[in-house]
Amino acid sequence: MNSKNISTAKQFLITPLMVIIIAAVCFVLSDFIGYKVVSYILLVSVSLIAMFFDILPVLIAAMLSALIWDFFFIPPRFTFNVGTNEDTLMLAMYFVVALVNAVLTYKLRQMEKLARQREEKANTIKLYNVLLNSLSHELKTPIATIIGSTDNLLTEGTILTEENKINLLKEISIASVRLNEQVENLLNMSRLESGYIKPKVDWVDVDELMHSAANKVEDKAKNHTIIVKVNAALPLFKLDYGLMEQVLYNLLSNALNYTESGTVITIIADCTSQIKGHFTGDDNHPDSKRDSVNSSLIIEVSDTGKGFPDDEINQVFDKFYRLKDSKTGGTGLGLSIAKGFVEAHRGTIHLTNQKEGGALFIITIPSEISYLNRQRNE
Repeated sequence: MNSKNISTAKQFLITPLMVIIIAAVCFVLSDFIGYKVVSYILLVSVSLIAMFFDILPVLIAAMLSALIWDFFFIPPRFTFNVGTNEDTLMLAMYFVVALVNAVLTYKLRQMEKLARQREEKANTIKLYNVLLNSLSHELKTPIATIIGSTDNLLTEGTILTEENKINLLKEISIASVRLNEQVENLLNMSRLESGYIKPKVDWVDVDELMHSAANKVEDKAKNHTIIVKVNAALPLFKLDYGLMEQVLYNLLSNALNYTESGTVITIIADCTSQIKGHFTGDDNHPDSKRDSVNSSLIIEVSDTGKGFPDDEINQVFDKFYRLKDSKTGGTGLGLSIAKGFVEAHRGTIHLTNQKEGGALFIITIPSEISYLNRQRNE
């Protein structure tokens, strides 16, 4: 329960009602527990109320509990008169303790809230510094490469050999692609944070999707082997092609960047589904399709590298998180974006280390499927 989610007017209604309900229960049991025990129960109740509500409703609850204890429980009952001096002193102490307890409990909650805010601010500053350091490297490096190469072409273009010019152009191209990747990551993260991501789903051939993602990292994969395995009977799926291509691209890039040369990266796609016993249309109609129940696309991306440290495996999807012993470079956004895009499809992504070594990402996305539409495309 959070007082921020409850209006002040409702708090003024809820807190007295809670005191009255607790007092009613105590009244039923008063012959067994005695009126002195009731005072402790009411004090504890006020303390609990103070943990969740604002100070004014809590003070009213404290005073109300004292009046109820006096009227319904202290002899003589059903009157505000107090029978003995001892009970008078107890009632006065109850008033003081209830009010002080309510104030102190509320103040303690405020101090804890302030401590959390300071901690969140410190974490935000730390996160900002990490991002700034990453961006200073990841953005400045390709920019410096582009500026340096273009300056050479402009100032020394007449004395450079054709081979030198081609090499400089290659450097510009590589740096431009790297710069574009980082900008795309930042833009995608902004879209995720704003809740703007809404998949535009259409029928997707997963085999085509996976090969397209693999082709995009072809330049990075010169020292690696990428194997794509797709079930030949796989149907079409209702997905956002662009988002899922980015997911696979980020997973492949992560594997290529953080595994040694010679590592084998494998992408596998399959489907789990329970098919309904009817068609929408007929077998001869080109737009006919078979619906399914509990259909899910399963994509596995694995590698033969060293895998992830066990104590960090639950943090790899956090924004800007980079493994402690990882090489310099990278903003730590790739896996976080992949997770966000998968969840935008109402799917899940899970990371584990394989027994034989290497990392394994498992993506599960619930989706409509179509077998006949695939046949039509083929």
